[in-house]
Amino acid sequence: MTRSSSPIAVIGAGVAGLCAAKYLLQEGFEVVVYEMGSQIGGMWCYMNDNGRSSAYRTLHINTAKSLTRFSDYPFKDEIQTFPDHWEVHAYLEGYTDQFDIRRHIRFNQQVTAITPQFEADRPTPRWQVKTNAGDTQEFETVVVATGHLYLPRHVGEFRDFRGQYLHSHDYKQPEPFVGKRICIVGVGNSAVDIASDVCVTADLAVLVARSGVVIAPKQVFGMPLTNISEKLNHRWVPARLRQKILGNLIRMVHGNMSDYGFKPVTKPVHPTSSGSVIHDIAYDRITVKQGIDRIDGQTIHFVDGSEETFDVLIGATGYDIELPFLSPEIVPVEDGAIDLYKRMVPPDWPGLYFVGFIQPNTGLPRAFETQCRWLTEHVSGRAALPTPSIMRDDITAKNDWIADTFHNSPRHRLEEDFLRYADELRRDAREGRRRRKSASPQSGNLSQDAAQ
Repeated sequence: MTRSSSPIAVIGAGVAGLCAAKYLLQEGFEVVVYEMGSQIGGMWCYMNDNGRSSAYRTLHINTAKSLTRFSDYPFKDEIQTFPDHWEVHAYLEGYTDQFDIRRHIRFNQQVTAITPQFEADRPTPRWQVKTNAGDTQEFETVVVATGHLYLPRHVGEFRDFRGQYLHSHDYKQPEPFVGKRICIVGVGNSAVDIASDVCVTADLAVLVARSGVVIAPKQVFGMPLTNISEKLNHRWVPARLRQKILGNLIRMVHGNMSDYGFKPVTKPVHPTSSGSVIHDIAYDRITVKQGIDRIDGQTIHFVDGSEETFDVLIGATGYDIELPFLSPEIVPVEDGAIDLYKRMVPPDWPGLYFVGFIQPNTGLPRAFETQCRWLTEHVSGRAALPTPSIMRDDITAKNDWIADTFHNSPRHRLEEDFLRYADELRRDAREGRRRRKSASPQSGNLSQDAAQ
């Protein structure tokens, strides 16, 4: 039996979309999940026919399986500590079947437009969802779960390179690059993984790190570093102390990043995780450069005055959020980020929610579950949102905190300290329930005017 005759639309059947669907179904709602491809799993479906997967053949998760799991669905004991993408995808398949999500998914249905439909007798809009097949359906609530790894971010000057240029999104396996001279730009997880992937058989492998980085080992003292960080993740452990302890552990294993040619870090950054790249640098399989001055044909001139000729340039330069099905007047995307209350709600558009548009310092399933618990509180009507003006003030405060706390980059505009963020959502849910109790009967379950 469904809770409401009005279904809820979920856009995307990746990790965030599956999590949202599961929580909404358990709440008793009818749910329709739109998936543009033929499979679930999003980026964890290798060679996904929806074109969204950036997974490469050797990809493994960077957080241990004990942390990269849903609270009510563990990995099987026989799965390795850091599962590869095939194992993660199988895990998500099992989760989908365990909670009977699959029958609610409309595969090969690409959403092309989500538009508000206003009626004179309704204070809030309905949302019309249109697909590439021309099908339309209206919903009171839409949850966008397409994620922030959507549109590869290209650096304009890279297109001047006269050899082979590709974004890391299009890298799948190392064989095409055997014997090549390769320049990889970036210091995120994909960049260092790809550098380690190709360096053994490349004629030359150069890693360009334009900003400071902290490369964390996957294991310390015979256990996953993420398990150690999780043991420190308590409210009674100050954030600065957690950072200091983890920083000391990383230095014990990898030393100082400057010893490998990287720039020093001046503000907290999202750590890059690798069990191999530091060794590859130490073995001279990878050369580190701190930036590109200019590109001339196939010759790349670096900021240290050196130059090399390359066959291949790989830009591991991140992604931009793209919402092609939403008008930018509804949710503008600026500088690689979107302004959402609690990372989930556009202040002026009731009934529209987002899940998965964060970069947390924990396993993604755990973070998404926290978001979905907050989501169901509001969609069910147990909690009410504050006024749009209060939400906008909260967004401004969040952006100021991000700017003061983290390195200034598109990647870090989505950064969240999970413990802080989870506490923030729990407090807001409690306040939302109080707002609901004090609201007038005419306010409606999804009205943002409940606190007025």
